[in-house]
Amino acid sequence: MDCPGVPGSHGREQLEAELRPRDRILVLGCGNSALSHDLFQLGYTDVTSIDYSPVCIAAMRACYAQCRGLQWAVMDARDLAFADSSFDVVLEKGTLDSMMVGETDPWNVAPETTALLDQVLKEVSRVLRPGGRFISITFAQPHFRKRHYAQPAYGWSLRHSTYGAGFHYFFYVMCKGQALAPADLALGQRLHALPCPAGPPCALQAWDSEDYLSAIEL
Repeated sequence: MDCPGVPGSHGREQLEAELRPRDRILVLGCGNSALSHDLFQLGYTDVTSIDYSPVCIAAMRACYAQCRGLQWAVMDARDLAFADSSFDVVLEKGTLDSMMVGETDPWNVAPETTALLDQVLKEVSRVLRPGGRFISITFAQPHFRKRHYAQPAYGWSLRHSTYGAGFHYFFYVMCKGQALAPADLALGQRLHALPCPAGPPCALQAWDSEDYLSAIEL
């Protein structure tokens, strides 16, 4: 089955290893990605997808109207309109990357961006049931991204895997109700340390479309 929105080969195996057929899945910032529909085709039939764009959600709802297990909603990821413990899995593929696209120094993320991510991650933690998993598929390397995820307030553990040949991609899994490892806890504390002195410019790719995410072959 050709599922362009779902990570291919090894990455797909890793994703499916974290999912159960009856999981209630929330896709965060679905955009125009085929990911939600691909999950449906793979047998995960309770998938809710949200995005900030009403135009996008209307188009996706119309496109996949025949898939009764797929639900679509216009929603701000900072203020999820779901009850506590509503989902077994929250999945994001590049949504948090898009929130950080304006950052030019990954070592010193702007306080406003850090606060934005914190709002989103607190909401993700809130809607996850105990034992639920937050899965993040991203280009962000662990020394940049893990410190954002490794916050005790979220009440989850953290692990990651690396995929890809040449250019690497990262697959983070956070399990609600499990403790952070001491090393991750220490890394998370660095997020609130004083900024590092300015270093040489770091050229980041400023992606302006979700299309590049659908091509991830993990």
